[in-house]
Amino acid sequence: MEVRFDNKANILNARLLTTHDNSPIYATKTNFTFRGRDITLLQDTNPALAEQENVTVGAIHWKDKIIEVNGYRKKVSDLKEKKNGFLDKARYWKWSAGRKEYEIKYSNDEWTATLVKTDKTAAKVVGRFAVPYRPHLFTKPDPPLLSLTRTALVEDEIFLLLVFLYSEAKRQDDTNSSVGNGSEGW
Repeated sequence: MEVRFDNKANILNARLLTTHDNSPIYATKTNFTFRGRDITLLQDTNPALAEQENVTVGAIHWKDKIIEVNGYRKKVSDLKEKKNGFLDKARYWKWSAGRKEYEIKYSNDEWTATLVKTDKTAAKVVGRFAVPYRPHLFTKPDPPLLSLTRTALVEDEIFLLLVFLYSEAKRQDDTNSSVGNGSEGW
């Protein structure tokens, strides 16, 4: 699956469009309070049962630091850990004990999700989230682009989408230190 965000400057309020035919498959919507972000919803714009138009499949509860996937809520601190030393920027995310673990790392304007192997086999990149937002004087920036392999789509599509959104929002919060609680920058 490869999708691009239709809102280049705000990934938390955008539609995710397929790259092959520009059809929307997900939408992100963020509600703000006077203290900053409250909740970001990930909505399926093409649900299997056509009874409803947009079905919420995931959410990030910013103040409570909770990620919700298909109605199941877990604290971010239970999902994320840092395994290696102080200089290692990778974070390890896992939805539950029986699920796969992913190493999430940011480098060169791109987040990568690598499947963590327990045996000695080579690690496999299962997802990329390119966020090439740099203002240019004469050209438009490319839109953010998200791609997931079939391996990631089988079990953890929504979870990885939310992890990428969470990670990028937190990175931009740290980058935009002059922005109060992230509300003005998005």
